[in-house]
Amino acid sequence: MEEHHCCFYSKMLSRFSISSFMLSLVIVLVVRVLYVMYQCGKPFPKGASRSFTTLIVLGSGGHTAEMLSLLSVLRMDRFTPRFYIAAATDNMSLHKARSFEDSLADKPAVKEDSLQFTQIYRSREVGQSYVTSVWTTILATVHALWLMIRIRPQVILCNGPGTCIPLCVIAFLFKVVGIRWSSIFYVESVARVKKLSLSGLLLYRLRLADQFFVQWPQLQNKYPRAHYVGCLM
Repeated sequence: MEEHHCCFYSKMLSRFSISSFMLSLVIVLVVRVLYVMYQCGKPFPKGASRSFTTLIVLGSGGHTAEMLSLLSVLRMDRFTPRFYIAAATDNMSLHKARSFEDSLADKPAVKEDSLQFTQIYRSREVGQSYVTSVWTTILATVHALWLMIRIRPQVILCNGPGTCIPLCVIAFLFKVVGIRWSSIFYVESVARVKKLSLSGLLLYRLRLADQFFVQWPQLQNKYPRAHYVGCLM
C-alpha cells in the first residue's frame, strides 16, 4: 500500500514539475515577446556600426519601382552589404535592381562584392489551389529560414510584396530567441490610399515592423501607429 502511494505521489510530482516548467517557459516567452515589441522602433544605440547588412525585398506590380525610388534618396553607404530578394518567378525585379546598382557604380560606396541578388520561393502562385499551396508554403518558409540564417540582416526594407511576410516573421522570431536583431522598415505602396495591403495589414496588426510608413494622411488617421511621410514617388 505504501509503495502504491509513493508511486502515486511520484507521478503527481513529476506531472507538477513538467507543468511548472512549461508554465515558466510560456511566461519567459511572453515576457520576451513583449520586450521585443517594446524595443521595436527604437533608434540604433550609440556606437552602432556605420553600415548595416541590409535585405531589400522586391516585388512585381510596381513594388520594385517604388523601392528603387526610395533607395535613390538614401545614403547607400549606410546600407551595405545589400541583398536584393525577389520571388523565384520575378526575374524583371532583379534585372531592375542590377541596373539601379550599375547606375551607382561610379560612387565609392558601391563595391561589387557587397551586392547579392537572389530569389525566394513563393508561398502561393496566382491561381494555385489552396491544397497544393500547403506544400509550397512549407517549402517557401524553409527557404526563407535558410536565407535569413545565411544573410542575418540588420535592416530589412520592404513595401508590400507577399514574399516579405515569411522573411519578416522569421526576423521577429530571431529577435525573440536572440539570434539576430533585424530592424524592419515597411513603406506601404503609394497605390494604397484608403486601406493597407494584406502584407501591410499583417505586419501592422502583428506589430512585426519596427517602423511603418504610409504615403496618404487618411491611412495614418486610420492606422495611428503608422508614420505619414507623404508621397515618395
